[in-house]
Amino acid sequence: MRVAAAVRALFPQWECEVERAERDFPTEDGPVRLSGRAASLYLVLEQAAKHRILDTALDAMSLDLEDDTTVFSLSRQAAFVGKVAFVVDERPFGGILDVSLAGENLGLWLEQQTWHEGRHSIPRSAGDDLAMHEDGVPAEWFDNKGRRTMNLDED
Repeated sequence: MRVAAAVRALFPQWECEVERAERDFPTEDGPVRLSGRAASLYLVLEQAAKHRILDTALDAMSLDLEDDTTVFSLSRQAAFVGKVAFVVDERPFGGILDVSLAGENLGLWLEQQTWHEGRHSIPRSAGDDLAMHEDGVPAEWFDNKGRRTMNLDED
């Protein structure tokens, strides 16, 4: 099954559970829901580091952080080729993989797992004022002299 292959490209140890819905006439097959557990985000975080999107990873994974749980989505099409693309607004062609995380001090753990050298000059934390907006639009930020240094929305 191609969907399971896409999931295993990012979560190789994923243990799959299949739920089949009843078939509705005239279709031959009803929808199938795959779910399961994976013990590690290693490949997701490795890809985020490789492609220099660790701040995006922090923002996307902590956007729905509540207490010690969060949910985020990844592009299934990107996952099929072993790439990471976070989905924060519209459902992309090819579908999505919904990922749920739970654990003690999850926000802190996400910050630590997505840390990079740039955080020395621009510190970040889960849900801070520098986080992207819920629709994926980046937040503006300023250097220590008050100059605007980034706004990808401007032409």
